Amino acid sequence: MSLTDPIADMLTRIRNANHNGATTVRIPFSKMKLEVANVLRREGYVNAVAQEGEGTERTLVLSMRYGPDGERVITKMDRVSKPGRRVYSNVTEIPRVRGGMGICILSTSKGILSDREARKQRVGGELLCKVG
Repeated sequence: MSLTDPIADMLTRIRNANHNGATTVRIPFSKMKLEVANVLRREGYVNAVAQEGEGTERTLVLSMRYGPDGERVITKMDRVSKPGRRVYSNVTEIPRVRGGMGICILSTSKGILSDREARKQRVGGELLCKVG
């Protein structure tokens, strides 16, 4: 299966699992997806990130996070930069998502970072997605 935008596919799988109340979601492996998943874990949107399988059969397994009464932690996920239209931002123009209650994930020269980490390290980059 050939995908033109694997990050959008990953976000759609997470959105669908979140909407259905699934405890885990499996995503085809790539290094970039692993880094995006690690940002989601560091920021508290997913509980755990694991790899399964070997070689071309590797998958990422994300353990979804929900509130104490089953309410969703992730309310919205949007892809910002797309293959047809790349969106870049310097450190002073990184958007605040939901007034600072959400995060923006960026691809920077220092790796894949959340907006808070990018501001702290004073780097800008490509805006991959917004999570609220």
